[in-house]
Amino acid sequence: MLKLPKALTQPFSSRWQAWLHRRHPSGRAQLLTQNRVYIFLSRSGLMFVVMTLTMLGGAINYDLALAYLLVFLLLAMALVSIFHTFRNLLGLQIAPGRVEPCFVGESARFEVVLENAGALPRHNIVLRYDEAETAIDVLAADNARVWLSLPAPQRGWLRAPRLGIETHWPLGVFRSWSYANFEQRTLIYPKPEVNAPPLPQAAEGVGEGVITPRGQDDFAGLRPFQRGDSPRHVAWKAAARDDGLMVKEFHGEASHALWLDWDALPPGLDSEARLARLTAWVLMAHAAGLSFGLSLPTRRLPPEHGDLQRDACLAALALYGIKEPE
Repeated sequence: MLKLPKALTQPFSSRWQAWLHRRHPSGRAQLLTQNRVYIFLSRSGLMFVVMTLTMLGGAINYDLALAYLLVFLLLAMALVSIFHTFRNLLGLQIAPGRVEPCFVGESARFEVVLENAGALPRHNIVLRYDEAETAIDVLAADNARVWLSLPAPQRGWLRAPRLGIETHWPLGVFRSWSYANFEQRTLIYPKPEVNAPPLPQAAEGVGEGVITPRGQDDFAGLRPFQRGDSPRHVAWKAAARDDGLMVKEFHGEASHALWLDWDALPPGLDSEARLARLTAWVLMAHAAGLSFGLSLPTRRLPPEHGDLQRDACLAALALYGIKEPE
């Protein structure tokens, strides 16, 4: 297949991308209006045109009335389908939804929300992020949520590319399409080390003692519920009195802090190997319900426990040495 030199295609590609950015600027919810929806013959439509012209040539050559009738019937159906294919996208509102972080080598998931305020359903709407695509129907006066997955080859921020929206409904003769730009991004965490060594021992004499994990010897009072707290510690009687969701606080024996320290790792490990081991240790400490801290050359997170601490440590590991996007 003939491939043109990049020097020839680059100016046209740059102009095309600039035009798309002007027509489809970045933002949140985006409405597919008439100037944002395009339509043209699909590949099947091109074959349909060739077939119909061939049939028309045969009808003219042999003067067959039924062949004329069939050709004009097919053309009439194709012309009517132009309106239906275009209308299938017109008026749809596309908005970004939730995102799910993942580890290197997995698939990051991005949610897209489609809202149909019209009185007619929308059929076979195809959403595409690069190679990832899915098709969905949206009922009248309803909305639908779609998850699209993208590969995560390296740690750091992963931005969702330009979203492609298209449909070939109802006959497949015409293709209607549009684009949407969202400010969607998610974090890609370092891949945890396989068969990582056990967690290091809590360093004695370093910092103040912390409760690791929280003991259950003496009742110390109530505090507001935080994400990651065990449901077993929720004060349900207080919640029944409309005092809000409170958690019972216990004090056990104080122990020394568990620090996951970059500088304490073997000197032969490179940066990515250190990040992989620390990631594995963060997951191990969280699964064991321990309070732990993370010490990196550029950042230090004090010991804590729960989902928030795990997520904060994983985010710090994912962004280590990476400049924040503007």
